[in-house]
Amino acid sequence: MLHLVLGGALSGKSSYSEKWLLEQKAHDPKNAIYVATAQALDSEMKQRIEHHQLQRESNQWQLIECPLLLSECLAGISEHEYILIDFLTLWLTNQLMVAIEGEPNETIIAAHLKSKINGLISTLNDHTSTIVLVANEVGLGVVPMGKESRIFVDHAGWLNQQIAQIADQVTLVTAGLPLVLKSIGKTEGIQRG
Repeated sequence: MLHLVLGGALSGKSSYSEKWLLEQKAHDPKNAIYVATAQALDSEMKQRIEHHQLQRESNQWQLIECPLLLSECLAGISEHEYILIDFLTLWLTNQLMVAIEGEPNETIIAAHLKSKINGLISTLNDHTSTIVLVANEVGLGVVPMGKESRIFVDHAGWLNQQIAQIADQVTLVTAGLPLVLKSIGKTEGIQRG
């Protein structure tokens, strides 16, 4: 089961995702794994991370911090677990920062992001765990100024679209309220890949 949860900043998407995944796992002894992609690079981000940690029930989660190597991380998690990835937008930001530091050429940056997105999609297609992926819906605002910002928004949109295509469920969370955009029941026998 692959579930994409989209929403704007502070929309309630993380809280909804945590609750949804724990409900799926309620009577299953398998692990609930929280894959966190954030990096505390400044005091504001450190405070956001601490806020998220306080909000979730930490005793119910096995935490893995993974700012960059998401495909490799997922490949290392045994099949049939319950995995929450919070969140894809920060992972993509981290990838953009690596690409910009390495080579500020727009073509090379775009190729790096495309490669990482394709690798993640491939890994998700092959994994049999219940995976919830949290991401920002970035396409509802104005087109940002600056080359790197536009590259990021383009790739975030493409990432969300590609995951939505392979997902069993897609939910948009606004003001803490979920709206299911796509739902394929288990009885329909859908397979990823």
